[in-house]
Amino acid sequence: MATNDTRRASGSIPEDPEDLLPEESVLSLDEYLAMHAAVGHRTRYEILYRLVHSGDMSPKELEEAMEVDDSTLHYHLNKLVDVGLVEKRQRTDRGQDGLYTYYRATVFGEVTLTEGVDELIRGEQEFEAMYDSSDEE
Repeated sequence: MATNDTRRASGSIPEDPEDLLPEESVLSLDEYLAMHAAVGHRTRYEILYRLVHSGDMSPKELEEAMEVDDSTLHYHLNKLVDVGLVEKRQRTDRGQDGLYTYYRATVFGEVTLTEGVDELIRGEQEFEAMYDSSDEE
């Protein structure tokens, strides 16, 4: 997992977590925390997982892949869109009338998933060894 060294010249970490943000930060600390809170729900995590690893998907494709009803799916998609992890796009396809709606993960969505939850899951064996109390004397 890639990490930035947030220590100051004195070697300490900032007292206020808000000071972790760059001076010209694109998002506030609350917005970053909202992203992590949103992906903490199983359905939203699975939606984001599918969009990151499978690419753009229509609501119908997500419904079928996840076996979830339309209203539940749209509720969770809207939450992901609201916090900036997913974006809703529309386009017209050749030979079709009207707009085709699909969703895709944003850069924030990809990083939150792959460098956040997925990385924690991949690191489980490492964490288990770190917290195994049977090695302590």
